[in-house]
Amino acid sequence: MSSKLVKSSALILLGNVIFRIGGYIYKYLMAILLGTSAYGVFTLTTPLQGIFQILSAGGLPPAIAKYISEYNSLNEEDLARQTVFTALKIMVILGLLFGFIMIVVVAPWLAYEFYRKPITLVPLQAVGLITPFSVIVGGFRGAFQGVYKMEYILYTRAIEQIVMILAATGFVLIGLSAFGAILGSVFGFAVSAVSAIYIFNRYMEKYLPRHNEDFEFSFKDELVLARRLVSFAIPVSITGLAEMGIYSISTFIIGVFLTTGVIGYFGVVDPIARLPLIISGSIATSILPAASEAFAIKDELLLQRYVEESYKYGLFFIVPMSLGIAIFSREILGLLFFANPEYMNGFGALSILVLGMAFYSIYSISGSIVQGIGNPKIPLYLLIFGCLITFIFGWCLIPRYQLIGAALATSIASFAMTVPMFLIQFKLTKTKPPYKFIFKVLVASVIMIMPSLVLPKNSLGLVLGLIICPIIYGIMIIYLRAFDSEDIKGFKRFSNKLGPLGKYFNNFIDIIVNFYD
Repeated sequence: MSSKLVKSSALILLGNVIFRIGGYIYKYLMAILLGTSAYGVFTLTTPLQGIFQILSAGGLPPAIAKYISEYNSLNEEDLARQTVFTALKIMVILGLLFGFIMIVVVAPWLAYEFYRKPITLVPLQAVGLITPFSVIVGGFRGAFQGVYKMEYILYTRAIEQIVMILAATGFVLIGLSAFGAILGSVFGFAVSAVSAIYIFNRYMEKYLPRHNEDFEFSFKDELVLARRLVSFAIPVSITGLAEMGIYSISTFIIGVFLTTGVIGYFGVVDPIARLPLIISGSIATSILPAASEAFAIKDELLLQRYVEESYKYGLFFIVPMSLGIAIFSREILGLLFFANPEYMNGFGALSILVLGMAFYSIYSISGSIVQGIGNPKIPLYLLIFGCLITFIFGWCLIPRYQLIGAALATSIASFAMTVPMFLIQFKLTKTKPPYKFIFKVLVASVIMIMPSLVLPKNSLGLVLGLIICPIIYGIMIIYLRAFDSEDIKGFKRFSNKLGPLGKYFNNFIDIIVNFYD
């Protein structure tokens, strides 16, 4: 089981990194091809895509995975397979319902009453076309997860993303503008849904055998199963919506007060600011089961080591990455969008928002640890609190400070969530915060960005900064002895798994060890 878990986790982690990069490519292409105004329209539809996919799926994919795994472990393969079909019935109904509501009710209200931008109507209505296909994909991915066939999830995601990028690019090039960009997503999910159905019928019989002729499952039995699935899924949906709120509320508010051109600037800033979440998301995924195991066996020393390592390895990357993006925000936007320098107008918002995402990264690590020790409601309550803070500050600050106000609202909310989550986590786990390490990382990061004061404020300065700053940071981390001997041993154990490359990495670690000694 452990090897299966490690393999599954590694596949999902690799997939998350690859598809996050693919998502950046998609948004980058749309930003370049659409221009600021049309990309602003596209930006206003992005949160709706996520929200309506969550509502339509109803949190059922994780429920499918849970109960398939549970029923298979009890040798109840018929119930495991039935779980997929019962959940899909619910999801298809929800997908069609919320798709219809989006097209007929929500899109016209947003376009004419809330945003007061009629140009957004058709792109917003196109979001409703996504949900019927996305729920089918989500349902089958839950089934693949339940039998630990993570590679099938990666196949469907790869098909979805490739088709989405190609279709959206083609539609935009023939003149369909923001509507074409969203239509590309529709095509991506539609083709992915077909591939998911094919994979399920072609390859899943080994893991979910076809129904036994003697298997009886009445309508009443199906209602009981549906209720069980929905009961598990509702908290998952609420958590997903709360997470979307932290990212999306500011976007909704800027849609009310700002022009589509200015909104386009925020659209390119937001994904860049979220780069630190790649690190924290990977750590959060790993620390949850590890913390759960250590807490269950009441091994306080093991739990302390897990907690310390999660923050050390996370902050080691997150702090310098966030400060670097904040300091070089103008240069980053100038290099990425040299074909349309107008996007550089969002550099101030990027500098602020990425610091907010640094705090949110710490929140996600702390929240996963708290969930792992059996307190899932605490992170949820703080997420809801964060949504409220984002809305209040966003509504007050955006009309006056525009994109800076939007970035401030999200960053203030992230900070307000992180501080209590960080302190609560250490209280519940009865572990000690690595304050010395945090201080040393902050000092090293501040010294790291000093060259930015003298480097030229252009692409050349950015390239030089990318070379010089990491070297300075590494030297300072070594000089300040940020990592202890146990951390060094952990790095060496990891390097031994890197094959030929590990030999060189080990030599570098030996140099550091000699310095420590």
